[in-house]
Amino acid sequence: MGLLRSEGVLYKPVEEIDLGPNSDELYITPIVKAPRMAGFLVKLFAWILELRIIGMIVLYFLKKDNLVHKFVSLAEIEESPVYVPLHTSKEPPKQEVICIESDQSPCERVQKAVECLPSISDKSSIEIDHCFRHWTITDYSKAYKSGAFTPTKVSEELIRAVERSSNPECNMSFFINFDVNDIRQQAVDSTLRYEKGEPLSVLDGVPIAIKDEIDCTPYPTTGGTKWLHRFRSCKRDACCVDRLRSCGALLVGKANMQELGAGVNGINPHYGATRNPYNISRITGGSSSGSAALVSAGLCPVALGVDGGGSVRIPAALCGVVGFKPTFGRVPHDGVLPLNWTVGMVGILAGTVEDALITYAAISGESSPDQSTIVPHKVELPFLKPMTFSGDIKMAKYGKWFNDCHSDIKVCCSTAIDKLQKCYGWQTVEVTIPEIETMRLAHYLTIGSECVASLDHILQKLDNSEVGWDSRIALSIYGSFSSVEYIKAQKIRNRQMQFFNKIFSKADVIVTPTIGVTATRIQDNALETGELDYINGAALVRYIVAGNFLGLPAVTLPIGYDKDGLPIGLQFIGRPWSEATLLHISSVVQALYISDYKKPDVYYDLLHTP
Repeated sequence: MGLLRSEGVLYKPVEEIDLGPNSDELYITPIVKAPRMAGFLVKLFAWILELRIIGMIVLYFLKKDNLVHKFVSLAEIEESPVYVPLHTSKEPPKQEVICIESDQSPCERVQKAVECLPSISDKSSIEIDHCFRHWTITDYSKAYKSGAFTPTKVSEELIRAVERSSNPECNMSFFINFDVNDIRQQAVDSTLRYEKGEPLSVLDGVPIAIKDEIDCTPYPTTGGTKWLHRFRSCKRDACCVDRLRSCGALLVGKANMQELGAGVNGINPHYGATRNPYNISRITGGSSSGSAALVSAGLCPVALGVDGGGSVRIPAALCGVVGFKPTFGRVPHDGVLPLNWTVGMVGILAGTVEDALITYAAISGESSPDQSTIVPHKVELPFLKPMTFSGDIKMAKYGKWFNDCHSDIKVCCSTAIDKLQKCYGWQTVEVTIPEIETMRLAHYLTIGSECVASLDHILQKLDNSEVGWDSRIALSIYGSFSSVEYIKAQKIRNRQMQFFNKIFSKADVIVTPTIGVTATRIQDNALETGELDYINGAALVRYIVAGNFLGLPAVTLPIGYDKDGLPIGLQFIGRPWSEATLLHISSVVQALYISDYKKPDVYYDLLHTP
């Protein structure tokens, strides 16, 4: 036992660590020792892990070889644990904002967001007339008000498009559940409101998809499984869904997702691998795979996802759309599967920043007046107008971390930073962020432990054969973590929160690539069993976990493409409660790049002119 303990790291006190650009802190790129497995190998590995004694031995060496023991299990950490990433302080915004009062209805909040949008005259003609762009919420609203389209007509276009997307040649696997009758009835009701001149809001009749981790009647909530809905019934809408419904949104079904959110490739052996609209042979990323693909392919301007380990931002970046995760606690979690209590957060996938802003206004804010006062009562929305573009944004950049990605991504993201500096005078502050690989492992341990704890009462009754092979392996690994390891992971959370708070005293945001690699190929042998590819998975989550582990707001924006035409995203991580600043920054980046957006290979134009 003494020999084992000698492997653990002794962490220096936080106050002794230099966060400056010349720090001697060592950057460690993820060290992942696990081969890619799919098909029979996945089945074999699952069987081995489920053998009591042999499985324990294999799991021990798997954790040891991947440095979980060194950096977490056997580490000596003096900080006390932080179990929930709640933040009490709130910096004043750096731009003009509208404040939303806690007693305002979702419709009133949405109207406030509309007042923040740029007018048509603020947009360049090239953006409007000559380039690909996603239809927006306001495009749908204007089309309905003019009579050129009705929600009923759009719903029929949507239904036909989903049917086409399911043919063998395409097989996009967008949805887990899609109720044609319910969609048509919602569309009829919305059409009648427009005929009377009484739409509920700009969202009335606008198609929005919901990740199947969030309750939305009349659908069961499966979490990407074939069994979870038998143990947990969906009796009412989640709070965020209820707010969208009260605004008249056309809720078009439950988007596909990776089973239990236990992965980042978007492959679900039960409901199909959601395919990337930019290249159907490539992954979408997960776990909000269907939500990202639906927005990218034009079937809806917005979809909801849940981001526990980059599950909104990873697929958003891979599919070339906006992915926005607010601060922990900003959006009520009522009615969301409790798979990971302290890292999961409802997030937004949208074709444009403006649509992310409108949706954020609709779903954010406390769920009841007696909610913890930790959460600020007022939501702030920035004016997305060119004349408000601030010239004093400071972007923290950790060069070694930033550059640890595919060359196409590094060049594209570095060019974006150069453009922001040249066009708007924004500054880059060079910093060091210590123990990034430690944070990744601590986050993985945390999200895994919380997942198995939340499902423990169900898994004891469940036949393993009902669970996907890849998820069985994930659950075996998650179940191997001990209470001591979980608490040490929360001590690491404390350290990282202190590091990031110090960095935010010098900068407004931290800038990184969103992902370390672009979308990889979907291998045929992964379709039945799922796929284990921890090396690629570590590259996908490389820049992601701070937003989840530390409860920070973050956003990814499309800024270009690799040599194969696959999307690349740039990420900004903000101070707690700085959603207004992140959306403001996002609008600036979008203005720089929107004229370069490319149409996906699979795209359905629901507002096309016959």
